[in-house]
Amino acid sequence: MLTKIFVMLDNSLKILDTLVLRQVITAEKAEEIKTEIKTKGINLENFLIENKIANEEQITEAKAQLAGMPYFNLLEKDIPEAILNFLPEEIAQTYKIICFAKEGKEIKIGMVEPNLKAMEAVNFLAAEEKLSVEYYIISVSSFKKIFKQYQKIEEEISSALQVKAEEDGEELVEVDSSIENLSMDEINSAPVSRIVAVIIRHAVEARASDIHIEPYAKESRVRYRIDGILHTSLVLPKSIHNAVIARIKVLAKLKLDETRVPQDGRIRLVVNNREIDFRVSTLPLASQEKVVMRILDTATGVQTLENLGFNQLALTRIKNSIKKTSGMILITGPTGSGKTTTLYAMLDILNKEGVNISTLEDPIEYEIKGINQSQVKPRIGFSFANGLRSLLRQDPDIIMVGEIRDEETAELSIHASLTGHLVLSTLHTNDAIGAVLRLLDMKVERFLLASTLKTVVAQRLARRLCTYCKKEIQLTNEAQEDIKAELVNLPENIIKSELPDFSLDNIFEKYKVYQPVGCPRCENTGYSGRVSISEVVEINDKLKEIINAGEKNLNEEVVRQTEDFISIKQDGMIKVLQGMTNLEEILRVIEN
Repeated sequence: MLTKIFVMLDNSLKILDTLVLRQVITAEKAEEIKTEIKTKGINLENFLIENKIANEEQITEAKAQLAGMPYFNLLEKDIPEAILNFLPEEIAQTYKIICFAKEGKEIKIGMVEPNLKAMEAVNFLAAEEKLSVEYYIISVSSFKKIFKQYQKIEEEISSALQVKAEEDGEELVEVDSSIENLSMDEINSAPVSRIVAVIIRHAVEARASDIHIEPYAKESRVRYRIDGILHTSLVLPKSIHNAVIARIKVLAKLKLDETRVPQDGRIRLVVNNREIDFRVSTLPLASQEKVVMRILDTATGVQTLENLGFNQLALTRIKNSIKKTSGMILITGPTGSGKTTTLYAMLDILNKEGVNISTLEDPIEYEIKGINQSQVKPRIGFSFANGLRSLLRQDPDIIMVGEIRDEETAELSIHASLTGHLVLSTLHTNDAIGAVLRLLDMKVERFLLASTLKTVVAQRLARRLCTYCKKEIQLTNEAQEDIKAELVNLPENIIKSELPDFSLDNIFEKYKVYQPVGCPRCENTGYSGRVSISEVVEINDKLKEIINAGEKNLNEEVVRQTEDFISIKQDGMIKVLQGMTNLEEILRVIEN
């Protein structure tokens, strides 16, 4: 085991040296990273990519140079089926290799890592057809992108449907609309199981957060939510809808014979060698049921606040607030705005040996070692309010309540923060100061709220532009004036921390603005991933007085009384100028 660690360390150091020779990073930066590797045992490739020091293709080129092999980028290639199928799918998957070209009597093979066994297998197949082989090193992303060509969703589903029709001995026709009339053999039949497996696998590969399976008059529609937007992925025959829903119910251990009321369940599956959790929700419609599956990819782990995209002012305020030993910190925003992800990032910072952290969640999206996480179950009386009473008897230092939904939970959270606990929670409001008004509506006493509320974070998630295909544009004069109007009143020290060369007079000469285009790397959407746009309000002494006095126009007071303040819209405009996203996307998420 120790030998393996030394080999990995040696390889990492060699990759760094090669990146220096290729002028991807400086020698000084490489020495800093080497120290990090030796002292903290970080994974080099993840560290370089997450911190935007080098991208995956640059690292792969360095690895190819070290291996003495040529490098090839397949991210924008489509391989003809006849060439791809030179290697059977099983061999390609086992050895992480792809056949991507054939020129005369020579074939070209891409490999993620040099592998003698893989070469032996390929050489054997090539010898049968009297072909010579040239090997290349390719990135993991290149392999995944090309490997998808083996598994085109429409072809896989069509094949499964054809088998189903042959099993039935007839063309697919409308079946009884009642799930109760389906036999277990039909529900668990190989074609139906395969259809469900293909839908799930393709959703995971597409980075979807949710799968929607919806019945219509003549068809069943499958949609994936990717980067917050729903996309139709597949249309199934209506006749297969009930069997697909029933199969998902079986996997989630839900009642097959109960179709009149909604049901909730969970599935844990291994997809592409990754453990994935699915939260399943069924909903009765006019004649049949709809299913939504939330995808919880535990393999991705907890993200950092920096990776989520918080600006420097927001990072400073959040990190200062979580150093407090008591009080309440709230994250606000609409459904799907990343509130829980931000809470997890904060908990990950707080997760130390000397503190007891307990959570109440619905659902538990990521399991974090060292934190006591509880799933609320309202149907058996284990609600946020009841759970919070129990947590207070568990000697906690820090409490995370997934959401404050009612007056009782609000009151208990406030009292917990008054009695020496740091309480983190979420609320559904449009802006940061709206959390104050919402809690007052929940009958929280003004003096208690002023005493306990420390920090409020309001956030949205905007889609990030694909870095490979985004295109520079010239904004209209009107759009330029809108951006200037938003940023004109920001303090110089704040704007300069995000845009060092900022000057209102020549802003669009110093900073480029982009629009989405679409390429194979982003599934032709123009976007890849999301970034947080946020505003953070610290409840200072003046704001406490205003809350206590019941003064109106709190939003105006926030801007006036906080010396440094970046609103959600201003943060969005900054990220447009940083090239992370585009103006239309910012306006879309702010208006929601």
